Amino acid sequence: MGHAGKIATHVLLAFVALLAGRYLVIDMPFTRDTLLQATLYGLAAFIVELAFRVERAPWRFVSATDHLRLLRSAVLTAAAFLVITRLTHPGIDGGLRTVAGAALIQAALLSALRVVRRSLHERMLLDSVLRLGPASMHPALPRLLIIGSASEAEAFLRAPAGLGERYAPIGVVSPLDRETGDELRGVCVLGSIADFDSVLARLRDSGLSPAAILFLTDSAMSTFGAERLGRLKTEGVRLLRRHGVVEMGAAANTPLLREISIEELLSRPPVRLDPEPVRALVSGRRVLVTGAGGSIGSELCRQIAASGCAHLTMVDASEYNLFHIDREIAERHPILARREVLCDVRDAARVQRVFAEMKPDIVFHAAALKHVGTRNVAVAAKACGAAHLALISTDKAVAPTSVMGAAKRVAEAVARQYGGGGDMRVSIVRFGNVLGSAGSVVPIFKSQIARGGPITLTHAEVERYFMTIPEAVQLVLRAVALSMIASEPEAGVLTLEMGEPVKIIDLARRMIELQGLTPGRDIEIQITGLRPGEKLTETLVDVNEVARLKAPGIMEAVRLAPAPTIADQRLAELDALAEVGDEASVRARLFELVEDLRQVGPSKVVKIRAS
Repeated sequence: MGHAGKIATHVLLAFVALLAGRYLVIDMPFTRDTLLQATLYGLAAFIVELAFRVERAPWRFVSATDHLRLLRSAVLTAAAFLVITRLTHPGIDGGLRTVAGAALIQAALLSALRVVRRSLHERMLLDSVLRLGPASMHPALPRLLIIGSASEAEAFLRAPAGLGERYAPIGVVSPLDRETGDELRGVCVLGSIADFDSVLARLRDSGLSPAAILFLTDSAMSTFGAERLGRLKTEGVRLLRRHGVVEMGAAANTPLLREISIEELLSRPPVRLDPEPVRALVSGRRVLVTGAGGSIGSELCRQIAASGCAHLTMVDASEYNLFHIDREIAERHPILARREVLCDVRDAARVQRVFAEMKPDIVFHAAALKHVGTRNVAVAAKACGAAHLALISTDKAVAPTSVMGAAKRVAEAVARQYGGGGDMRVSIVRFGNVLGSAGSVVPIFKSQIARGGPITLTHAEVERYFMTIPEAVQLVLRAVALSMIASEPEAGVLTLEMGEPVKIIDLARRMIELQGLTPGRDIEIQITGLRPGEKLTETLVDVNEVARLKAPGIMEAVRLAPAPTIADQRLAELDALAEVGDEASVRARLFELVEDLRQVGPSKVVKIRAS
């Protein structure tokens, strides 16, 4: 029904309300004056409708707030009627009693109309009237058990039906004992999370085994533990959660619910951030992502596209990876202006041409070979007039013991040196391991478990920081957004709050348990010994840096002394040594650079000159 039809309906109900109020309150027969007064009451309702536009609230989604607005509309209608009658037709049979009765009847009719409309929309009118027990058990739909508080569950059950995969809710398990027995829109709270096993046993004894379990919050999921979750997965129960803000905004047909990945089951509760600063960062801007087909780069593309960028350029050296992320973005955002570019960041001339053609406003340098091609990207971004360059770094750049870590530490300095000093702002974002990335131990452990073991581990005391890919990218975007609006250039390296480090052996045990198996009995864990350059633990802040809070979930590692400048000749020398394949010399010169960059005191800060 359109707005005009709704207004007409409201006016008609007001007309009927005055007639009913007159009859019920003072029990008088209808006269010509009665019809006139009812007409004037309808006119008053029409004026209130035009002033407050009550009809704009969809009837099928009526809530408690809407009912209060309807009551306000009825009271204002009565007041407007009294003003009109005083001016045009003084006096009314029954006086204020008739008007008060009409207002109450009008409010009741308006609310009743919406309740019936919403019940019809959700196909629950007959079910609500005729059902005697809790939660209809529709045999054609898989049964769903909801884990969460009563308020969270009620909000979920109130959501419009049909937004995602359909299930028949059979009950709620709450973290609070006192909520047991409550009924939420026809679905009962069956018990507390502490009594989950007994609740599940009762459901199975009644022939109502759930096909899926929905976790409304990460805290509810974390209380279950890997062993219990693994047992449920082994029994064929789907573990579900709702999509996040970015995922829901990705496409109109995104399902309401999705299956929880093993990476999410392994991680700690993620940091929750307001998505608005990220939208403000990329909205209406041209964005370029290097390494767009990789683990981090592809998720950057997803979240940037969902945040409303004006144009997205996806750069990658792998044609296969580039094809897949381009197809995904095209399906989710068919009207987004985009371009996929096959390009190796080590090719300086090619990088220059791409940047000059695409003219990005913001560049996210996430290529896996970023520590090799960073200078090329920084120079090209500055030359094309980009406003911001964000380099994705790693905890391996702190006190590096491997060539990769040392190259990444030099890349941090190179990005600032070759990209800064002008109108382009440079941000370095440093974080640890991400679960599910191409270099993560999780895919390796999964394949080893699938083969029946053993899981191989270099050392029992090895520990690392972990977070999921979507969470890491969300924090990266937030960190860059903070840097973009800062009044001064970034003083240090932005680091992500990774929580407490996780022992890899504990991660292995949890992965085994999540498959419903027992570590040591079903799957063995073998210690193979540390590899050259491997550290027992990683840190995000070096000896010449001090950490300070930048924002929730984001820290800043600020240098204790100004960063030294790397002479161009020194980098050219490294290139020459690499060209002739002198690995030993490359390693030696690279670590010399790193040691100079890691100087602690001001007295030792010197310009890094060519030797």
